Amino acid sequence: MKIGITGASGHVGANLVRDLLKEGYEIRALEHSDHTALKGLTVERVIGDLSDFDSLDTFCKELDVLVHLAARISIRSNSFERLYEVNVEGTKNLVRVAKKAGVKRYIHFSSIHALDHHPLSEPMDELRPLMLDAVMPYERTKAIAEAWVRTQQTQNFDVIILYPSAILGPNDFKGSLVGQFIIRLYNRTLPGLVRGGYDWVDVRDVSAATVQAIKTGKGGDRYILSGTWMSVSDFARLFSDMTGRKTVRRIIPLWLTRVGVPFIFLWAVLRNEHPLYTFKSLKILQHGNRRISCAKAKKELGYHPRPLDETIRDTVEWFKANGDLT
Repeated sequence: MKIGITGASGHVGANLVRDLLKEGYEIRALEHSDHTALKGLTVERVIGDLSDFDSLDTFCKELDVLVHLAARISIRSNSFERLYEVNVEGTKNLVRVAKKAGVKRYIHFSSIHALDHHPLSEPMDELRPLMLDAVMPYERTKAIAEAWVRTQQTQNFDVIILYPSAILGPNDFKGSLVGQFIIRLYNRTLPGLVRGGYDWVDVRDVSAATVQAIKTGKGGDRYILSGTWMSVSDFARLFSDMTGRKTVRRIIPLWLTRVGVPFIFLWAVLRNEHPLYTFKSLKILQHGNRRISCAKAKKELGYHPRPLDETIRDTVEWFKANGDLT
């Protein structure tokens, strides 16, 4: 079986490629620029992007399965057009070419933020409505893209949709947003912590679930891949316990955080870092559902998210080996 992966050099992609190669699959990657994560791996590479139909034709030719990971991610509020171009139009381009090429199974990575988290008092599952009118561009473009992707399911084109929560873990070559949080927490370069939290999930568990979805997932089905909800302050405390390293514990008051976002942004830019605290990231931290259910994935994909302390330990060890921690 030949499997094509967009975004193969990203965090999930780097782990998924390795897992699929162990299973004996042939892998073809659509590469836009950086391919550090695939160095030394037996992977067929096609240079191109989601707006280049010639490269998409070459990429999709004779594929059995297509996994679409590539997306433009932003935690800022002023980038709708740029996000729409990649997350919506790019997805449409890819799917249309894939169907024409005869691809039989399509695994679409959506986002947990494409779904409505409210009401927060009730468990969140795959039946939550899409956030088609979300204020934040990333949420809205992922929801719009998914709504269109759902219409593409046919007897000859299986569409399976996955919703990971906040991903962390090894093989984070590009330094994802969560990965940058880990690095700054370890290196004590965060200005402080904020109230709220995430549902944290190990990238290796997300990858394993994707492999199983390729094998046994049902066309038209959707699966939430969540892990453990934990506040940022409790995460920092667990992080300190696991690493034996003191971390910042100062909690920035909510009102001060909101007032200070522009200054935090400038502070990060001056340090040549990606700003982690923006109005959007604060909204996610403070208004995300704490009861995200992965029951369906457990039942149908054999999904079993590992303990968070194990993930933290292995993530830190990987960043140490990669030279990201000082």
